Amino acid sequence: MGTTDTSTARSERGRSAFTDVMTFEPPADSSPTMTGGLIDFVFAEVWTRPVLSRRDRRFITLSCVADSDVEQPLVDHVYAALNSGDISITEMREAVLHFAVYAGWPKASRFNIIVDMQWERIHRERDLPTPAPEPLLPLVTPSDPEERLVQGTATFKDVNCLPFAPDRDNPYQGAGILNFVFGEMWVRPGLSMRARRLITVACVGFQDAPIPILSHVYAALKSRDISFEEMDELALQFGAYSGLPKAAHLSQVISEQKARVLDEWRAEAETNS
Repeated sequence: MGTTDTSTARSERGRSAFTDVMTFEPPADSSPTMTGGLIDFVFAEVWTRPVLSRRDRRFITLSCVADSDVEQPLVDHVYAALNSGDISITEMREAVLHFAVYAGWPKASRFNIIVDMQWERIHRERDLPTPAPEPLLPLVTPSDPEERLVQGTATFKDVNCLPFAPDRDNPYQGAGILNFVFGEMWVRPGLSMRARRLITVACVGFQDAPIPILSHVYAALKSRDISFEEMDELALQFGAYSGLPKAAHLSQVISEQKARVLDEWRAEAETNS
């Protein structure tokens, strides 16, 4: 098969994958960015790879496009994730809340508005009434402040795979991290631990803060919620939507944390033998 034939087959595979993932036909745009980049690489090569499911890739992608400050990609990916049924509306709304904590409330506000608009659009297209949201109350988390801090402390240790937790008397750490982030958000129903890990790693990947990217990559690997191979695929999907320079940094952190986790597992095995 010649180069032209190979290129044509790749483009056909990319256009087919685009339609499958996005639930609508690809645009007619023939620019190099669209054909060589989005169609021939992102959809023909990245979205079709094994290891991560399409659903997994959606959580990573949604986080990246919600951060991008460009409206249409977020509209398109929210619509596709809901229209395909890969992500339920409950999961999507929980993903918005989780994103808000790790990427900021202003961007999450826009994300939330777009989710509501696309959910209504999907039902309008299907000539169906838009269902009412699930009731917020009763919350499943403790209402007593002391109980919330105790639960938040335990969840912090569990999620981060650490034997310690932050000082509760610091307002940022106590009221924010222990009371809300780990006393409420990480233990809310409606979104799996795996999905929360995928969203979090994507968010800390584009935030450029050195400690969170290290700690959350480490915890996702140490907990075995995300395997070593899956984490490498996460970095590639992330690179397609947040850029290869940031993905290169994320990959470096992944490599370092793999070595750290392997050393710890070896030490634990020796202790238990």
